[in-house]
Amino acid sequence: MIKITKNIKELEEYLHGQKWLGINEHITAVEVPGEGNMNFTLRVRTDQGSFILKQSRDYVEKYPQVSAPVDRAMRESEFYNLVADHNLLKRQMPALLGVDVNNYVLKLQDLGEGVDYSFLYEEASSLDEVELQEIIGFVAELHTSVHLGKTGRSLPNRKMRKLNHEHIFIYPFLKNNGLNLDDILPGLNEIGNSFKEDVPLLKKVEQLGERYLKDGSVLLHGDYFPGSWLKTIAGVRIIDPEFCFFGEPEFEIGVTLAHLKLAGQPQIIFNKALESYMDRAPLQKELCFQFMATEILRRILGLAQLPLSIGLTERIELLQEAKDLLV
Repeated sequence: MIKITKNIKELEEYLHGQKWLGINEHITAVEVPGEGNMNFTLRVRTDQGSFILKQSRDYVEKYPQVSAPVDRAMRESEFYNLVADHNLLKRQMPALLGVDVNNYVLKLQDLGEGVDYSFLYEEASSLDEVELQEIIGFVAELHTSVHLGKTGRSLPNRKMRKLNHEHIFIYPFLKNNGLNLDDILPGLNEIGNSFKEDVPLLKKVEQLGERYLKDGSVLLHGDYFPGSWLKTIAGVRIIDPEFCFFGEPEFEIGVTLAHLKLAGQPQIIFNKALESYMDRAPLQKELCFQFMATEILRRILGLAQLPLSIGLTERIELLQEAKDLLV
């Protein structure tokens, strides 16, 4: 496996070998387009334009100690192929320009100098209602347009689901998982331990985890949260569908709603997100809220921490709200 790097000479050789550069096209600059979590990602500028390279490796880029399926970029390419015939979905995603199956590299359209919506976690940052409609409109269109009844194709993505399952439904609730929550926020470790000892809560989380692992009929993005929404001059764009699979929409929308709460969004935004989705697509609200609760728990108690501006009191309130939804 060739590991791509920022070395321009080596990168040009690789790209010419893939026929991803024109004969007389040369790289002028290479940069990292934002802070990615999962993959090694580069923006490549040439004398004829720019594009994005994304390579998946056998570990998580942000957490090299965490192993991950090396071929996950190929699952992402399958997602792009599944939505290729749906103009409304294609319009809000980068175009897939090339796939290197031997080295797990994707060549993607450069969407420009956008930023993801992680800024929502900052204090006093509110989601614009027009942008909210774009975000919810995309996922509702995805769930109603691409399903097994229409595609006849499956996308189990079991290795990525197993990884996600571990970090959502197992790791945050292990007593000795090696994560000291007091390093994140003093006082959080003691609170976390009380949740790890709550047997009815753990049983419910386990049941939801088993449900997550079952196949469903609707194509999910799989990680639909602010880090996968890109704010560009052309509007909201959706990126990074590597956790995609055919599952239940309640998981997807539960994750989205959880992040609106974690980001301290006004209740009116939360309500509009839910109503907007339910106006377009069917949803079991109780199940959705249970998945939402689990996502809140894992984001406060687990490894995949967020740049939250809320303090200990607000986190405890969210944890208790999540628990009340589950038991």
